[in-house]
Amino acid sequence: MKRSCYKLMILGLLINSLIALRNQELLAQDRESSAWTIARLKYSGGGDWYNDPSAIPNLARFMNANTNVRVQEEEAKISVMDDRLFSFPVLFLTGHGRVSFTDREAERLRLYLESGGFLYVDDDYGLDGSFRLAMKQVFPDRDLVELPFSHGIYSIHFRFTDGLPKIHEHDDKPPRGFGILDDNDRLIVYYTYETNLSDGWADPNVHGDPEEKRQQALKMGTNIMIWAILH
Repeated sequence: MKRSCYKLMILGLLINSLIALRNQELLAQDRESSAWTIARLKYSGGGDWYNDPSAIPNLARFMNANTNVRVQEEEAKISVMDDRLFSFPVLFLTGHGRVSFTDREAERLRLYLESGGFLYVDDDYGLDGSFRLAMKQVFPDRDLVELPFSHGIYSIHFRFTDGLPKIHEHDDKPPRGFGILDDNDRLIVYYTYETNLSDGWADPNVHGDPEEKRQQALKMGTNIMIWAILH
């Protein structure tokens, strides 16, 4: 009788251990499934849309370590006409060269943005002129306007009282942040100029940025992403 009770007790402990282990696996899977993905936008025109492949993974790791937001470390790479476009809350666009959209792409990007999507664009030097023309194609009736330092994107998680940090010199101009707003004053496009935040997200050996600059870039990048998914 005692031996039977002992066997039942051991069996119960084993079952409880297996249940606890399975619960841990399910919890890990749930955390993974709740993580969202940043999509890098491919575009035509000759610009290097693919540059600094370590940028998004590093930003995702920083956000996972410093916020309650879960971000997949691997970025998605999509075009405007990709069937998956509306599955991603945030698109990221960067590069040095020319960016252009076909009329169909411009129309679809506008639909994506007016339906709740968000586009973050970082000028990696040389993108400014063509990007502004492309945005007029997407939004002929809307302009890029400079955001005041009091805008919530500069303080939603980390505080930047003087606006954008300066990461790279470029033309030695002050960093500036521009936006396009929809009819409800929701920020749907955010554009950083003369700062090059995403270079600061890349691995330290890529651009040789000091750690202080990299931290500023990662913090401001975190603000942008959090603002995008909460608004």
